[in-house]
Amino acid sequence: MFEPAIAPSASLLGLLQRGRGDGTLHALAAERLDALAALEECVTRDPRRDWQVENRSLYYARLYMELEAPLQGLDDHLFNVEDLLDDDESRTGLTLAVLGRLAGYGRRDALLLLRRYVISGSNWAWALDELAVREDDAALEQLAESVLARFPDGPEGDGALRAAVRNAYEPRPWHLWAQSHPRVADATQQAPFDLWQRQLDRPSNAPAWSTAAVLAWADNSSSGSSEASPEQFERRATAAARCLAAVAGPEDRPLLLQAARTGQDASRCAALRHLADHDDDQAPGLIELAAADVSRQTADFALATLARMRSAQFVGRARVWAADPEGGPLADAAAGLLACVGEEADAPSVVAALHRWIYQHGADGDGLAVLVEGVGRLEAVAGVPVLRHVYAETSCSQLRGSAARSLAATDPCFPTGAAVECLWDCEETTRELAARHVLTKGDVRVLDRLRRLAADPGEEAEVHAAVRGRLSAG
Repeated sequence: MFEPAIAPSASLLGLLQRGRGDGTLHALAAERLDALAALEECVTRDPRRDWQVENRSLYYARLYMELEAPLQGLDDHLFNVEDLLDDDESRTGLTLAVLGRLAGYGRRDALLLLRRYVISGSNWAWALDELAVREDDAALEQLAESVLARFPDGPEGDGALRAAVRNAYEPRPWHLWAQSHPRVADATQQAPFDLWQRQLDRPSNAPAWSTAAVLAWADNSSSGSSEASPEQFERRATAAARCLAAVAGPEDRPLLLQAARTGQDASRCAALRHLADHDDDQAPGLIELAAADVSRQTADFALATLARMRSAQFVGRARVWAADPEGGPLADAAAGLLACVGEEADAPSVVAALHRWIYQHGADGDGLAVLVEGVGRLEAVAGVPVLRHVYAETSCSQLRGSAARSLAATDPCFPTGAAVECLWDCEETTRELAARHVLTKGDVRVLDRLRRLAADPGEEAEVHAAVRGRLSAG
């Protein structure tokens, strides 16, 4: 999927793309046409970096309801000719999810649009899942013929039908259709057996049962695939480390130490992970050596191994590495370890690492959440300014939620500041956090928003519980 283009955080579009609570508040105060254009841009061009874990559908659907927005732009997006050329579900998934939310709010035009897309759209299975929890039996029955027509008679079509049944997120339509369509009945019965058969037919190339054989297997498998991705390499080295845990004994330690110092990438990483997991007294030094290796695979694996460690000797060495004034990958990885298991005295190192990250990479990235959460865990008040920066600038709504949680633990202004905005946030966990921390006196918007959340049938149960607890407490 393409990297989304995110507008500046101070703009209406940038706020809505990030799913920030201020996005809703600014949209309601803006010119209606400007708000509709920004909202439609977000729903038809998914702004999320990871659409599988970040929430936006309820956030955008609520704004559609508030603005009484028409759905013509979503119709044009779904039935564009591009739908015939690009069947990647990420192109239309957010649009369909928003339509599902709108249907749940009673928007019949959203329901009709989903029905049409089930009949002729490429991402029809997603649309069917949205309808499965909102349509009645009679309406779903009317879609059966159109859906089944996608699967021609014959072994290939039957196999595709079984895959569709097996992969359905909401099985209700298929179980309903199985009562009157023999092909669906057969597919629902056969689908689980297909999965078992694939598991039984999976080829096995397990290594022989010795430490030397496991190390050789790791290198042979790695060298046999010169185009292996970093993820594939990591899986291979990790699998070899698991095998070593089963076969390696005390007598194999010299071989493992040698492999961890001078072995090829895969065997070196497997040996390094095994020694670190068993808290070998030479493991910290070996990780430091590997982290500086010219091989990016070895260096990255060593840093990832360090992040897993929790023993006293690793924590002690991490304090030394994290204090390096020059910084660097090893210092940052060590600070990440301290963010997870360090003590109050480690807070300056974690805050310093967070500043370095923001300076070098900006307010996004896979390793940033650990440092953000560590500042909150250690209650490092010195980190409040940079936490506020992450909260405002990150394009990842889950990372913003982590920043909000850390601000709740460190920033005395949170209950009257960011917590108010968080009541409108796109992430349910952030809204729940806000409901538990926001100051309910002095701002009429707060009580009104809490009452609206309590009455909203689309809201999550955890948020309902937090909101009602605050309202009942006065």
